[in-house]
Amino acid sequence: MSRDFHVIRDPHRRGWNVTRAGRTLSHHRKQSRAVTMGRRAARRMRVDLVTHGCDGRVRSKDSYGNESPVRDGEH
Repeated sequence: MSRDFHVIRDPHRRGWNVTRAGRTLSHHRKQSRAVTMGRRAARRMRVDLVTHGCDGRVRSKDSYGNESPVRDGEH
């Protein structure tokens, strides 16, 4: 099971969900609000936040856990 938090589009209700291990933790009307809430949770739990676009593809992945000293090329 994935320990990461994901921000995904909800196909049934309009808006975006913050999920972890397949369970919806919160629902938001705007993706930016879902990312903010997901980021807070990921920082608190020291895991990754994976943000998906409308098509389901991964848009970004931010790590808030144990990282290597080498920075990734995304941020």
